[in-house]
Amino acid sequence: MNRTLLALSAFAIVAAPLDAQQPGAPAFKSIVEKIDLQDGDTFVFLGDSITHQCLYTQYVEDYFYTRYPKLRLHFHNAGVGGDRAKEAIVRFDEDVAAFKPKYVTMLLGMNDGAYRDFDKTVFDTYQRGMTTLLDSIASLGATAIPMTPTMFDTRAKRLQNDNGEPRNTYYNGVLSLYGSWLREQAEVRGLGFVDMWSPLNNLTIKKRKTEPNFTMIGDGVHPGPIGQAVMAAAIINDMVSRSAVASIVIGEKAGKLAGNVQDLQQSETRLSFTHAAARLPWVLPPEAAVGMQLAQVGRKFSMDKVTVRGLKPGKYELKIDGQSVGTFSDGHFGAGVELSANEKAPEYQQALSVAMLNKKRNDEAYRPVRDLYGALKGQRNELAKAELQKDPALDAKKAAFEAWYGEMKTKVVALLAKAKGLEDEIYVANQPKPHQYEIAALQ
Repeated sequence: MNRTLLALSAFAIVAAPLDAQQPGAPAFKSIVEKIDLQDGDTFVFLGDSITHQCLYTQYVEDYFYTRYPKLRLHFHNAGVGGDRAKEAIVRFDEDVAAFKPKYVTMLLGMNDGAYRDFDKTVFDTYQRGMTTLLDSIASLGATAIPMTPTMFDTRAKRLQNDNGEPRNTYYNGVLSLYGSWLREQAEVRGLGFVDMWSPLNNLTIKKRKTEPNFTMIGDGVHPGPIGQAVMAAAIINDMVSRSAVASIVIGEKAGKLAGNVQDLQQSETRLSFTHAAARLPWVLPPEAAVGMQLAQVGRKFSMDKVTVRGLKPGKYELKIDGQSVGTFSDGHFGAGVELSANEKAPEYQQALSVAMLNKKRNDEAYRPVRDLYGALKGQRNELAKAELQKDPALDAKKAAFEAWYGEMKTKVVALLAKAKGLEDEIYVANQPKPHQYEIAALQ
């Protein structure tokens, strides 16, 4: 056999397991590539204090509110500070199942690892808890989207003169291992999956090449708005289909300009038209703006481009509804003027108003709900301690707990009603509108 045939034979032997399933091999499920939300669906964010912050969850909501304005979607934050998987199980029925979700993201693990070097016993507890949660979500007919734990920023801890060891040396790596196990579970079960750990670490390393003290996680654990914007971008990037906000294209046809717009008017020095986009750009509150820039979400997630070909050489002013949004060259218009991050554009301002309404919804309704659930965990822990210690006042403490619990549920109902009212306002504010565009030559 010549060398070529020998090489081809060897390649066939090596490649065979990849080309066909071998007899007796397990049949693996397809991984969920993208989520598919329909009108009336509910999306639940399950997690610990990082979810309790109501930031990355809010920013993901903003994306859906502006990208799918014709769908009435519902979002429920189910984060509780300090939670581990086994504690999320305790509140699962009332805080997740009761909302009949179609999808449930899971952000747990930061507390489960116990802030120490890898410990097999601790990890086994985490595995059991997450397995129970995954099974519970499946029993609802919902799809779980496990997400890796976020970054533990050791440099941020050291900048605080916090020299906890071995935590500061190993814990970020421990969380990476927890995330790797979750990825495997998602593959085996055929679920969605989001990598939170890598974007936070990679962008931090990139920034530290020029800013050694840079951090998105001031206390080492809880990302601020910048980091939470990066987290939201990770969810959209990994699990959500992207589409352009608008792509206006005008060019010469049969000796005159034409395009996908209405009321197109042209003179020697001026071009005007009307256009209504089907959606709005993804805009977050100002405190998260740097995170949007770091994650480079503008054109990637919200392309809003005006392209005009065939303009005479020179500079042109673009106005929308009479408001100047910038001056651009004919070449720039030929390549496409991007408006998704242009703060003067009316679509941007409308999207920002939606984001600020949703910030109000989270600040005034949903975060207080999460605070009540955090208090509920504390009350249950105190009651469990009394039971364990055979407290002689146990019956009285049980009665007090039931009274408190009843009041807590009443408060939650009222806060969720407030959140629903603000959601109604959002679905009025997020409806796209037609706008009048004018492109005028500058002398």
